[in-house]
Amino acid sequence: MTTTHTQSTTETVWQLDPAHTNIAFSAKHLMISTVRGHFQQATGTVYFNASNPLASRVEVEIDAASIVTAQDQRDTHLRSADFLHAEEHPKLTFKSTKIEAKGGEEYIVIGDLTIRGVTHPVTLNAEVSAPATSPFGKQVIGVSATTKINREEWGLTWNVALEAGGMLVSKDIKIEIDAEFIQQEA
Repeated sequence: MTTTHTQSTTETVWQLDPAHTNIAFSAKHLMISTVRGHFQQATGTVYFNASNPLASRVEVEIDAASIVTAQDQRDTHLRSADFLHAEEHPKLTFKSTKIEAKGGEEYIVIGDLTIRGVTHPVTLNAEVSAPATSPFGKQVIGVSATTKINREEWGLTWNVALEAGGMLVSKDIKIEIDAEFIQQEA
């Protein structure tokens, strides 16, 4: 389901710059080492409300098949029905529902994360930079955000029990986002 957004007169629109964005994740493997990966393709929009910044919104779509961990066999497995099922569920989405100020440049961003067609609320700790002018004359902002999710809540339950106890892949997934957004012409 796609929702159409009408821009208010106090809003500015900022588009995700994929060349300066990293949407990364990490999980424990064998309960001892950390495997890291990221998504290579994403789009996103910040609707910034100048008169009420806490009424601003964020929408992001991530291409599930763009997942990479620097190991081809693992990447193929993560795209399969055991995990993201990218063929049937090509997009992961996030839509903010509430923004709270923590102070300074720090915010709490609450929103709905959809993976494999399953939606649950998540809370991101975010830091937003003041706007700056790029060498190309565009206004840009930087956003860094982190959260942790239990992947099983989204139906990503594949795992293998270890002889010594524990599981092959941790339930907890850490997500770290470093993104740059470019202000769009009105």
